[in-house]
Amino acid sequence: MESVGSDGYEYGVPDRTGQAEAFDAIGDRYDDAFPHKEGQLAAGAWLAGSLPAGSRVIDLGCGSGVPTTRQLSDAGHKVVGIDLSSKMVSLARERVPDAVFHQMDIADLRPGGPGETVAGGKGRYDGATAFFSLLMLPRAEIPLALATVRELLVPSGLLALSMVEADVDDFAIPFLGHTIRVSGYLRDDLRRVVCDAGFEIVEESSYSYAPASTDVPPEEQLFLHCRRLT
Repeated sequence: MESVGSDGYEYGVPDRTGQAEAFDAIGDRYDDAFPHKEGQLAAGAWLAGSLPAGSRVIDLGCGSGVPTTRQLSDAGHKVVGIDLSSKMVSLARERVPDAVFHQMDIADLRPGGPGETVAGGKGRYDGATAFFSLLMLPRAEIPLALATVRELLVPSGLLALSMVEADVDDFAIPFLGHTIRVSGYLRDDLRRVVCDAGFEIVEESSYSYAPASTDVPPEEQLFLHCRRLT
């Protein structure tokens, strides 16, 4: 068994086998399969409008940069986007030239991790987004990722978070001609995990969503507007 560090992560690289490769291959077909993003746009608008002008924001799992990174950048905020997929990072750089993007894992941002200084480090950001990015992690890592986000935020910093409501852990599903592994919670469990990580939930909403792609089943999307507790 591998040792466990003081931050809770096992030493070594988390197993993301096939995850980035799937999104590299999917590329901009992802946006075609998920054309309607009302919940994500509403949550992004809440974050953009709740922060002071020119705030620093980190977009975790930025994908192609559309709509969230562009939305925040257009609102005048200074945005850093990270994504595990090199193809998604390349698309994002083309679509949102005023933002800064890095190809890295959320786990890399942990205190002492290889991406901590690249992304800015502890207390660097006024706001953060994690739209459907934490569902790509095993459940054991999700509280650790939330703890990392909390460290990146200033006291009372804001987090816009979304997950798909599902009682699954690192579960393989077909996705746009590829296979990815996803995790999820029922909504009461998601609330508990978020609050246990040191956040207050100030607002929440849910949307029933049917993707345009026939191989991706309908889903219930949960959106939480959160504030870091000091």
